[in-house]
Parts: sequence; C-alpha cells; structure tokens
Amino acid sequence: MPSKPLEGAPAPVDGALPDAALTEVGTRPFGVYVHVPYCAARCGYCDFNTYTPAELGAGGQGGAASFVDSVATEARLARSVLGERGLTVSTVFVGGGTPTLLPAADLAKVLRVLDDTFGLAGDAEVTTEANPESVDRETLEQLRASGYTRISFGMQSARPHVLAALDRRHTPGRVPEVVGWARSAGFRQLSLDLIYGAPGESESDWAASLDTVIELVPDHVSAYALTVEEGTKLSRRVRRGELLEPDDDLLADRYLQADEALAAAGLTNYEVSNWARDQSSWCRHNMGYWRGDDWWGLGPGAHSHVGGVRWWNVRHPTEYATRVGAGHSPAAGREVLDAQARRVERVMLGVRLVEGLGLDALGEQALDVAAELAADGLIVADVLAQGRVALTRRGRLLTDTVVRALLPD
Repeated sequence: MPSKPLEGAPAPVDGALPDAALTEVGTRPFGVYVHVPYCAARCGYCDFNTYTPAELGAGGQGGAASFVDSVATEARLARSVLGERGLTVSTVFVGGGTPTLLPAADLAKVLRVLDDTFGLAGDAEVTTEANPESVDRETLEQLRASGYTRISFGMQSARPHVLAALDRRHTPGRVPEVVGWARSAGFRQLSLDLIYGAPGESESDWAASLDTVIELVPDHVSAYALTVEEGTKLSRRVRRGELLEPDDDLLADRYLQADEALAAAGLTNYEVSNWARDQSSWCRHNMGYWRGDDWWGLGPGAHSHVGGVRWWNVRHPTEYATRVGAGHSPAAGREVLDAQARRVERVMLGVRLVEGLGLDALGEQALDVAAELAADGLIVADVLAQGRVALTRRGRLLTDTVVRALLPD
C-alpha cells in the first residue's frame, strides 16, 4: 500500500492561508500539479500514492469517472483562497499514478478547468506523464491538440528481464513506437525516465538502455537510482533474501556511466538526476520546485506550496472526493516554514542545480566550508569564485554530504 502520510499542523477546513503567505502570491511563477492516483497494477518498487482498480473497488466516490469533477472543485477552492490577484498558471504537470489511464477527453478537461479558473499563460509548459502501454497514436494526438506541450514516458529500462524485475508491463519495443507517435502528434518536448540499479541489471544492460534512449533523441532524460522503500513488494523480497538491495558503489558507477553517455550525446546535466538538450528543454515545472516557487497540488495526496506554507491533501481518493464534494479543503495537514526552514530548503534544493546557489543563502561559517569543499573537488572552484556554489560530477554523487557540510547543526 502507499507509504505513510506526513504529520503536520491541522489545516483550516476552508483552506485559508495566512496573510503573510498571500502577500507573496504573484511574486514568483505559479504552477499547478495534478495527481492522478490510478494505476492498472502496482510496480514492485513503487510507494507512490496510487491505487489499482482492485484496491478501490467498483464504482463510488474516488473513482476515475468522477476524478476531474473533484479536481475542478478543488481548483475553484484554490482560486477562492488565493483571491483575485491576476494570477496565471505558467506550468502544469499531470503526474501519478498513470494519468493516461484517464480518457484523453478528461485530461483535456483538466486544462480547460485550469484555464477557466486561473488562466493559462500563453507560453505555459503543460506536461503529462504516461506509461508506454497506456497510450496509442490517437490518444497522443488528442492530448497534443488539447494543449499538452510536453510528455514524459516511464521507460525505466530497455531490457525485458529488468522490466520484469521492476514489475513493469510494457515491452522494450513499445517505447520507440510511442516516441514516434508522440513526435508525429506534434510533441516537441519529450522526456524519458530511467531507473538504474534494478535486481539483475548488469553494466551492459544499463548501457543498452542508455543506447536506446540516445537513439530516440529525446529532449530530456531523467535517471533515478532504484531505492527500496519500506512496505513495497520489492522491500519484502529483499528482506526475505530473494533479491539483493542495490549497492551504493554500483549505483554510483551506473550514474557516472549515464552522465558520460548522455553528455557525449549532447544532453547536459542541469539537476542531479536530470539531463536536457539545452536550457529550453529543462522541465520548467520541476525547476519551480527546486527554486522555491509557488504551486498548488490538486488531487489525492498532492502537495502544495504558497508563500512559505506547505500542505498536503488526504491520500485516499474516496476521502478526497468526499471532502471536496462537501465544499471543504482536502488538506490533511500543513506547516508554516519560518525563515530558517526556508533557508535550509533553498540550500538543499538550490545546490542540486547546474546554475548553483548564491553565497547569500549561506551563513558566514559556511563560506569557509565551501572553500574546503572546492578544495576536495566537490564543488566547482571557478563558479565559487563567482559567488555561487555548484556541484562537480563527483559532488553530485555526494550531494547529501555537501548539503550537510553547508548546513551545520
């Protein structure tokens, strides 16, 4: 089942935000995340807030049939909370789960709701995630025609036995097929997601996955190390000794292998786990997270951040639908970040970016630490001399170490 919910202070039933947070609305880009919590089956490594048809049961509130109506209700609540501040949506990211289990008409309706409620910027980046087996040519054409500008396919691997170890349902040949359809449909921004370190994956397996990605010429690639999350099928198999937990040194080798291959193919690392053909292909929505912008998360379990206030929705689709149907905020809890907490987050996230982090975010004590990190080859000395902290390739492997050093207790 999905991982445990967060703890926090109770959230107001009407979703109201403190005046201090509202005064910041409109001073930064504003994005909307839509969490679609449905999957045809649960992958063995996944602890996301997702539900299969068997877990939800037939009919009733919380099902896919009424999902968009519930999201529309929450969007209107968001508009009411934020007030009439001339706010427009600069990025939309529909994630999950498997958003493309919803009919293309429903995903199109989500965009119409957001445009009617807030207004979409003329150059809005609009992304949906998709599993290769969950779309066909017609679906992709409908999504592009309705306003989606970017699509992210969960490829994960090009090797059948690795896909099987991850409980993925598509075959390797499906990915080139859907990429071709997406290009024909008019998608010019296309991302492929990979996972490395799966049980049974060899160095040559990972090389084959990277070769396949490079041959497909995506604009963007995300590559994440497999993590064994408590409560998943994978964690149970590891605990029983059926599978070996990924080794940190092996994962580091896989990361370096990816970075070298993708760089040689013209894809530059711009965030620790993300590569793009050029800056125009950076995921603007995710950049909003890493830069500390504002966003409202719609849907079960979705997270939001506005003006230093962070909150998260109830996780189960039925409870979510019940709350918004009653005119209440679906927020399960929230936290108001003080200045120190916001500074810590700025350092933790900003240091992951190729653009680096301004030294103004660090205390005086950390300036000497930064110089030591540069001497150790973890941050770029030339960039530090220009007043910013940016990770070297080796530093990316030790991001947590760098952050801990820059944020002493």
